[in-house]
Amino acid sequence: MKSLPLARLLALAVPLLLLGGAYASQYIGGLHPCQMCWWQRYPHFAAIPLALIAYGATGRPCVSALFAGLAGLAIGISGGIGLFHAGVEYGWWQGLTACSTSPAGGNPADILNQIMATPITRCDVAPWTLMGISLAGFNGLLSGASALAILVLLIKARKEA
Repeated sequence: MKSLPLARLLALAVPLLLLGGAYASQYIGGLHPCQMCWWQRYPHFAAIPLALIAYGATGRPCVSALFAGLAGLAIGISGGIGLFHAGVEYGWWQGLTACSTSPAGGNPADILNQIMATPITRCDVAPWTLMGISLAGFNGLLSGASALAILVLLIKARKEA
């Protein structure tokens, strides 16, 4: 298979499969997404129509490559967010949201109000892991590798043209 069609295939298949896995873990596995989990989904939502436009422009290779590249960029952004989220889950750094912060202090009533205002699905606790890698970590690894593969394939496609 030539490089551009493979890049388009990855640009469409990766977000579809990763979003499918996310929704399956949510609705079948009962793992409700936190705020940072949603942040990882948004770039994949954007990548799908970009990849579809790349498929629609198969007669114009430069346009097709541009949209496949934009989809790859969106996939890479999701991967970056996933790696950041995984770091929050592993305790490497603090998250940006209220779903991953500890009570700031103050009197007991203020601390209780902060705890009660925190969403039930916390961003700093991995609800599921495989070999020590959380879902956010898997998204970071898979999305990052896929974005890199799309970039490499597009560079190769340019040389083939």
